[in-house]
Amino acid sequence: MTPKAPEPISVEDAKVTNETIAARREEVLGSARKFIYPLQASKHRIVKLSIGILITAVIGFFAFCTLELYKFQSTSSFIYGVTQVIPFPVAVINGRDFVSYNSYLFELRHYMHYYETQQNVNFGTTAGKQQLAVFKQRSLSQALQNAYVNQLATTNNLSISNGDIDNAVALVRSENRLGASNQVFQNVLNEFWGWSMNDFRHELSQELLAQKVVSKLDTQTHQKANQALAELKQGADFGTLAKQVSEDSSTSGNGGAYGFLIDRSNADIAPQIISELFQLQVGQYSGIINTGYSLEIVKVLSIQGSEVQAAHISFNFQPITTYTNPLQAKEKPHLFINV
Repeated sequence: MTPKAPEPISVEDAKVTNETIAARREEVLGSARKFIYPLQASKHRIVKLSIGILITAVIGFFAFCTLELYKFQSTSSFIYGVTQVIPFPVAVINGRDFVSYNSYLFELRHYMHYYETQQNVNFGTTAGKQQLAVFKQRSLSQALQNAYVNQLATTNNLSISNGDIDNAVALVRSENRLGASNQVFQNVLNEFWGWSMNDFRHELSQELLAQKVVSKLDTQTHQKANQALAELKQGADFGTLAKQVSEDSSTSGNGGAYGFLIDRSNADIAPQIISELFQLQVGQYSGIINTGYSLEIVKVLSIQGSEVQAAHISFNFQPITTYTNPLQAKEKPHLFINV
C-alpha cells in the first residue's frame, strides 16, 4: 500500500508572526504556572511555619527560664549562664532600677561551691537546706547592697576602671599573695569558689567601688587622719599619739606597735601598708595610707634582715551599710523571689 502523503500546509499556517510567537509563549508560560504557583505557595508556608516554630521555641524557652528562676529558684550552671546573657531581674529599686538575677546567683553560687567542695555540705539534706536558705538571704542582701552602692557611686561620680583593678591585683601579687603564677591562682579560685579570673575581677571591682564610696562619704575619718599627721609634723611623739587617737585597740596601748615582725608576704597586714613600710628607713613615718578599710600612718621602728618592726596609727572607715541602709530604708526594694 502506498503511504498517504501529508496534507499540505497552507501559507497562512506556516507564516510565523509576532502574534503567533506571543501566543505560543503565553501557552508555555501558562503550563509552567501550574507548577510554579504551588511551589511559591509551598515556600511561603515553609517560611510561615519556620517563623511560627521559632516564636514558639522562644516563648517556650522564656517560660522555662521564668519557671526555673522564679518558681524553682534553680542555681544550675545552665540557668546561671542564661542570666549572664538575659537580664532577668531579681528585684527592682524605686520602681525603675532593676537588680539582676545574675548578681544574686553570682553571690550564691560561690557560697554553694565552697561549702560543697571544701566543707562537704549536702544541700539536699534537711540541715543542708537550712544552711542554703541562710546563704540565699545573705546573697540577696549582698546583691541589693551592691545595687545601692552603685547608686551612691553614680550620684558621687565614682567608678572603677580596669586600671584600678589591675593595680589592686598587682599590689597583692607583689606580696606573693595570689600564688606563684596565674595558673596557680586560677586553680585556687576555681577550687575554692568556682570562679574564673573574670569572676574574681568582677568581685574585686565591686569591693573597690564600695571602698571608694566610703572614702568619699566618710569625711570625718579623713579629718581625724589629717589632724594626726599634722600633729606628727609639728613634733608629736608617734607612740604617745597612737595611744591617744588610734582606733586599733589591739595596738594602741603599745604606742601603735605591732606585736610581731613584718615581712613582705605577711597576710595579716594590708598590702598597701607593707608596700609603704619597705620604702621607709628606721625612724621614718609615712603619709596617710588608704587600705580601703582604714586610714593608716605607719612608722618603722627597726629593720631586722628582711623583716621590719613597725607601729601604726589607725582610723577605721565607717562600714558601707552606714550609707546603704538609709538609702534602702528610703527606697525599699520590691523582690521577685522569696528566700
